[in-house]
Amino acid sequence: MRAYGPERIHNIGIFGHLGSGKTTLAEAMLMTAHAIPRMGRVEDGSTTSDYDPDEARRGISVSLSVLPLEWHDDKVNLIDAPGFADFAGDMAAAMRVIDGAVIVLDASAGVEVGTEIAWEMAVQNKIPRLIFVNKLDRDNANFYRTIEHAREVLDAAVIPMQIPIGTGKDFQGLISLRQQRAWLVSPQHDGGFVEADVPAEMNELMHEWRTALIDKIAATNDHLIERYLEGGEDALTLDELLIGLRTGIADGSIVPAFCGSASEVAGIAQLLNGIVDSIPSAARKLVHVTDLNTGADFTLNAASSEPFSALVFKTVSDTYGRLSFFRVYSGQLHGNTNLLNSRTRKEERVAHVYSVRGKDQTEVEVVGAGDIGVITKLVETATNDTLSTAAHPLQLDPISFPAAPFVATVKPHSRADLDKLGVALGRMIEEDPVLRTDRDHQTGETLLIGLGESHLSIIAERMKRKFDVSIDIELPRIPYRETIRGHAEAQYRHKKQTGGAGQFADVSLRVEPLEPDLSREDPLEFVNAVVGGVISRGFMPAIEKGVREAMAEGILSGCPLLDVRVAVFDGKEHPVDSKEIAFKSAGKEAFKLAAAKAHPAITEPIYHMEIIVPDQFAGDIMSDMSTRRGRVQGMLPAGNGKTTITAQAPLAEIQRYATDLKGMTQGRGRFSVAFEHYEDVPPHLVDGIIAAHKKEVEAAH
Repeated sequence: MRAYGPERIHNIGIFGHLGSGKTTLAEAMLMTAHAIPRMGRVEDGSTTSDYDPDEARRGISVSLSVLPLEWHDDKVNLIDAPGFADFAGDMAAAMRVIDGAVIVLDASAGVEVGTEIAWEMAVQNKIPRLIFVNKLDRDNANFYRTIEHAREVLDAAVIPMQIPIGTGKDFQGLISLRQQRAWLVSPQHDGGFVEADVPAEMNELMHEWRTALIDKIAATNDHLIERYLEGGEDALTLDELLIGLRTGIADGSIVPAFCGSASEVAGIAQLLNGIVDSIPSAARKLVHVTDLNTGADFTLNAASSEPFSALVFKTVSDTYGRLSFFRVYSGQLHGNTNLLNSRTRKEERVAHVYSVRGKDQTEVEVVGAGDIGVITKLVETATNDTLSTAAHPLQLDPISFPAAPFVATVKPHSRADLDKLGVALGRMIEEDPVLRTDRDHQTGETLLIGLGESHLSIIAERMKRKFDVSIDIELPRIPYRETIRGHAEAQYRHKKQTGGAGQFADVSLRVEPLEPDLSREDPLEFVNAVVGGVISRGFMPAIEKGVREAMAEGILSGCPLLDVRVAVFDGKEHPVDSKEIAFKSAGKEAFKLAAAKAHPAITEPIYHMEIIVPDQFAGDIMSDMSTRRGRVQGMLPAGNGKTTITAQAPLAEIQRYATDLKGMTQGRGRFSVAFEHYEDVPPHLVDGIIAAHKKEVEAAH
């Protein structure tokens, strides 16, 4: 493939709901452009883009893939992005590096959840969009119903560029509203078509939709609307219509809808024409950068003559090293070059640069402005890093990844798996920055945080396949805590005779609760209230150590006890047998006796939740929240037919909320959580927590 300038490069993302035919469409586009000799099948795991073993096994896309093709005098870098919400991280990465988006709709299903997610991301990133209504050859396909649904749910700017000739088994081709010509499906289903006159019985329908299209195009330009009002449709030339169309697509006032069937390779050439004719090329995008030396923000042209800047938007790791997918925003990259990583401020050596199509890599001499390439074996560079040069150190705007709400604990199968776990998790996070790891200091568990159960399940499979690390993904233990609600005193005498030197300590102490304070670093306020020297000052640290041990073990549930003041006010010691270990034991037991009398309580973490759902689900969500012991605090309109619900709920009731919310809202709900405070566990649940702890203790012994 020859080198192209940015004015001839189009980076196009393909998005849609799971099963809408995105991957098949990408395959049909590659074959129509003669980039591949024949189409693979999703069902067989033989497509160019779904080359990952996880994708082949599941029959769905779980990672983005880059698929360059040449169409006439232009290069189109297709990026096939996943359609399942659990893999929205790759959708976000694709959105950052594309110039336009093709949103694929199933003609029999209309706008689905994945469609809405992709649409919202594209709008947020100000990406020009077009729609491809797919599967017109299927039973129950309805082009006009799908267009109306898209206008209602997505944007009233949606307008057909084409209308189909028949649907289902009667699908024969399509009609260009701009050119007023029919394109009939090639009998060979090879991406070719037969141009023909518009069928007479469809002339009236064509003119109706053509008028609607020209109305929208003319409205983009004062000159066009003036000519249109004076002379009607025929007053505007095809070139003028194209100029108006480009303007409307760029500013979002027009979302053109194309149609066809990817599996039948119908309408694909027309879609490619529409992309290169109307989606702005890479040269049209000004590059916003920050100078790392001065901190100044400025813009560069997407030109090879500008200082070099590139963003790494995807990393693939295995035992042999890394593949770093990057888009060049300015300048150009040759092999045998040193690049500066803006995050680490260290230089990386680039020996070779490659073009990539699916899993196939081809070494190239240069990757120019606006183009996409791959570098192998970078040592410290990860996804979202900017690469520039030491002479012109630059920082590009990063990818905005979605927040991960699903928390699980990682359970290695063996000691060998545990030893390799840290490295494997680190490499997984390099691949997928949506992932986060944490450690629960109370339970000691390693936590893995992602977008959902499917997301983390695939991560576990990849760790086994790539790094031979076997793990189970489970829900984490709830970090309950204990405290006391009353005052109490207790005395304990520790006396031990073993034939030689004995042990003796007598400790009296009182306990009382402290006001809860999340900013308090020490859960214990320890006071020496002894008078008269009945216990030497030197034994106080040992008593305090025993108290802290008892607090760490808890009284009821094995969870740490917090927010306590302990005052040692009396006791006795022996001139020979009193030792630190004796006072530590006495302090521990005295505390346990006192705390047990001071109305101990188990507390649980309460989280603040912000839930955004379509209006029709708001009532169900609030009802469900009450079943989770949650408290709805407010409800406000969020715009676009959505409602924002704020609530508080115990962590124990929302651990699977990422999965549950998808089920309750058909996948259209979003939520975020943040820890807020601790509250007492309701009395009817306390016995269950205590019983579970006893069972764990018995099992451990």
